[in-house]
Amino acid sequence: MASPHKQSCLLASEQAPEGCTIVLPPNALTLPQTAQLHGLMTIIRDKTTSRGDFIFYSDRVIRLLVEEGLNHLPVVPKTVMTATGEAYEGVSFQGRLCGVSIMRAGESMETALRECCRSARIGKILIQRNEETAQAQLYYAKLPEDIAERYVLLLDPMLATGGSAIKAVEVLLERGVPEDKIIFLNVLAAPEGIKAMCGRFPHLKLITGWVDQKLNDRNYIVPGLGDFGDRYFS
Repeated sequence: MASPHKQSCLLASEQAPEGCTIVLPPNALTLPQTAQLHGLMTIIRDKTTSRGDFIFYSDRVIRLLVEEGLNHLPVVPKTVMTATGEAYEGVSFQGRLCGVSIMRAGESMETALRECCRSARIGKILIQRNEETAQAQLYYAKLPEDIAERYVLLLDPMLATGGSAIKAVEVLLERGVPEDKIIFLNVLAAPEGIKAMCGRFPHLKLITGWVDQKLNDRNYIVPGLGDFGDRYFS
């Protein structure tokens, strides 16, 4: 049975069909909006979902995001010999990878990355709002010394206004990471955050699980799912 959810997110180069209100920038994309993903999103949005189930089903979505992020890394041809003695013309990933989680909610995505890439190094960035200036401020950063030579999967499950994510990317750029080597992964995004993020950094790639309707007057994603970090870790 097909999902009743209509495809609402298109690339900027595509024409939006009737009923579609969200057009993604060229450097942003969603996971395929399948019935399976729709079902997973339904579970983690439900406020009555237990913490154990929230973690389990969120991890499934996060794994899909990490796998999709890896799809966008460059590859080079590689020939191997199979167990039957025949040659197979395949590919091998090019370059080195690391993950950078935006604390604390982004740490929920580290396990999926390690399960996909055992040797991937993980960095952490803590960004909080300065109460006096109302601006995102860096409080802590622990990143691989050679991060400028790596592709970076930036991890944060929620993209609301984009303030924290934009600050995190600025930190990566200051450490020498090329913008086009940054892939930002998140479970749920607001259109306002996507516009801010992709407008500021047109050469990075943003991959989200789902795009919601909007931000409310308190800058919460709606319909949203609540505070991801609290539901995952508390």
